[in-house]
Amino acid sequence: MVPRVGWPLAGSLILLNLVAGALPVFFVVATSIVIGRVPAAVEGGVASDAWDGLVLAFVLAAVAFLFARIVAPVVTALASRVRRRIDGQLRQEILSLTTRTTSIAPLEDQDVLNELAESVRSFDDDWNTPGQAVSGILALIARYGALLSFCVLLSIASFWWAGPVVFCVTMMFRYGNRGGLRKFSAVWRTVMPEDRKRDYLRELSMSDVASKETRVFRTNEWLSERYNRAYWDLFGPVGRARRRIYFYPYIFITTVGLVVLAWVVYRIGQGAVENDLSLTALALSLQALMGAIALGGAYEEADVPTQFGMRAVEAMRALRTQIERAEAREREQTATNAARVAVGVADPATVAVRSLPNASLHFHHLEFSYPGANERVLHDLDLEIPAGRSTAIVGVNGAGKTTLVKLLTRLYEPTSGAILADGVNIGLLDPVEWRRQISVIFQDFIKYEFTAADNIAIGAIHVPRDEGCVREAARRAGILDAFGDHPLGLDTPLARAYQDGIDLSGGQWQRIAIARSLYALQNGAKVLVLDEPTSALDVRAEVAFFDRFVELTKGVTSILISHRFSSVRRADHIVVIDEGRISEQGTHAQLMKNGGHYQRLFTLQAERFAKGLDAEGDTIEAPVDPDAPIDLEEALP
Repeated sequence: MVPRVGWPLAGSLILLNLVAGALPVFFVVATSIVIGRVPAAVEGGVASDAWDGLVLAFVLAAVAFLFARIVAPVVTALASRVRRRIDGQLRQEILSLTTRTTSIAPLEDQDVLNELAESVRSFDDDWNTPGQAVSGILALIARYGALLSFCVLLSIASFWWAGPVVFCVTMMFRYGNRGGLRKFSAVWRTVMPEDRKRDYLRELSMSDVASKETRVFRTNEWLSERYNRAYWDLFGPVGRARRRIYFYPYIFITTVGLVVLAWVVYRIGQGAVENDLSLTALALSLQALMGAIALGGAYEEADVPTQFGMRAVEAMRALRTQIERAEAREREQTATNAARVAVGVADPATVAVRSLPNASLHFHHLEFSYPGANERVLHDLDLEIPAGRSTAIVGVNGAGKTTLVKLLTRLYEPTSGAILADGVNIGLLDPVEWRRQISVIFQDFIKYEFTAADNIAIGAIHVPRDEGCVREAARRAGILDAFGDHPLGLDTPLARAYQDGIDLSGGQWQRIAIARSLYALQNGAKVLVLDEPTSALDVRAEVAFFDRFVELTKGVTSILISHRFSSVRRADHIVVIDEGRISEQGTHAQLMKNGGHYQRLFTLQAERFAKGLDAEGDTIEAPVDPDAPIDLEEALP
């Protein structure tokens, strides 16, 4: 990872760490000389050469101490810059990895989610990131440089074997600290699912997303119990592993280390008593010994950051491998499907994606199962949607309507079959270019806590923002007037958590979503899809919504998805899906005349509405006398 830093910055930090490691050693040598010269200086007085030598040694020690204090913050500043540079690069890489595959299937895989959680954890907490690991690795230059120097000084000043012995003891202490941390961190990988569960329960308990329901249903105690259970499922195994890894080895390592070091100190003291060591040598030996032993402890700037930062990098590598495998599977599946589609399709290399679709969209004998599931959602589904017209796709919940939208937008790839745009297999097109041709309002469309203008402009973020187009889209969606009384207009933040921010009603948010889609149309999108964005509304509101949508999108290839048959009768073409198959299609009049599935469900929903019930059987306002004859077409809005 170090070359990513850039050699000017990395080289500067390496050089300063070498200096930072040498200065304490220089200080020990200088202070030992000071101690050794004190007797002669006292005996000779202030005018003696011994006194001058004492003062010089003292000045050198003071300079070493001063420079150590100057170098330390410079090293910290450069290390911080290294951290930011590395972390910025890796954050971007994680984002690129998670958006790299055409489909979203890998992001629903348990193994991928575990590696992703491990990769982003340090970034989310801004704690022990890979950038800190890199600066921590370079900081070891100072630590181990000082350790080696102290051991060499110890061998020179006392006994030749003292340095190697103290080095081995110090490294044994280091193994207990750093090696134990390595083993302990591996335990966390085994409890990653429990850790994700704990994080979810904590966010659920404390975030504003669930605050209304936690108060209304009084679920705080229930959530707290589940959180405590998840906590112990996580930290029970972790605590047992901690005792196994640290406690018993600590007793052994400490006992052996103390015995050996006590023997070394005894031999140094014995040498001093027997006049084998001078006062300077004694001071130097003891200071070098204590300096080396002090380096056997935990390195705050290096140990934890390198271990957990490297775990994040390892998780990223595993994540990259899994994403690459998913990409290979996608390419293989697309190639297989394309080979099976023998209908004289056009060559995608000869077609401009921006012109698609000009004639039709053809769902060609689609088969699809969600990853990890055995059940087929779509069964040999074959459907052609004419361009420039509104097509409604209706069916009960679970019939496969939304799955068609996911395949059309290439959030998933078909198990077999293909989707053709003017005869071109969309699986062979650049997914980014193809998605720019489609604007979708999903059932759970996102309510961004940005300004209203930002929420609308997101519909075509790839083009330079046009404020006039934003206002026109808002006007056509009927939401522009809602901001007329606000001083910031469409630049008003759509969240009360921000200054001058406001909240919108559900209906107003739907108009923002419509404006977003209309803005996409104004900037080149050719297909507009509504995937049950009004499922929470009653039938009157939904019909009004769809009527407005059909009016706004005349001449556009639009697809309306709904489980309410009564809401889409004004579409040019209606397709009924039942258990993943096309059961009927035609205009509203044709389907009512055929007396099939559509006619039965339409009649059932109309009768419910006439009795004061909606499509799900919930009570709404009673529109007519229940004893009066019912005209089903007139009973609906």
